[in-house]
Amino acid sequence: MTRRRAILSGSTFEERIGYARAVVDGDRVHVSGTTGFDYATMTISDDVVEQAEQCLRNVGAALAEAGCGFADVVRVRYLLPDRDDFEPCCRCCAAVSGRCGRPRP
Repeated sequence: MTRRRAILSGSTFEERIGYARAVVDGDRVHVSGTTGFDYATMTISDDVVEQAEQCLRNVGAALAEAGCGFADVVRVRYLLPDRDDFEPCCRCCAAVSGRCGRPRP
């Protein structure tokens, strides 16, 4: 059986509901539920692009702690409440992935 390791971010949800920013399971890393919350300042910006940038910093930190990076990512799911926010956020996503997808109709 593969040993699992949790990567924690400092979110209060981790302790309250058993959540982890990422889980390393063998040679796979599962990152989930990441938002644009800045755990260093305990704040979240009102600006959607700043939130996306912070979200990616949070994901990047979890990946680094797991011993990998964005180049190792196989699949990403972005959730944006407002479809119009996709294009501005796409730029920062492309900066870390080297590519930018298009929203489905």
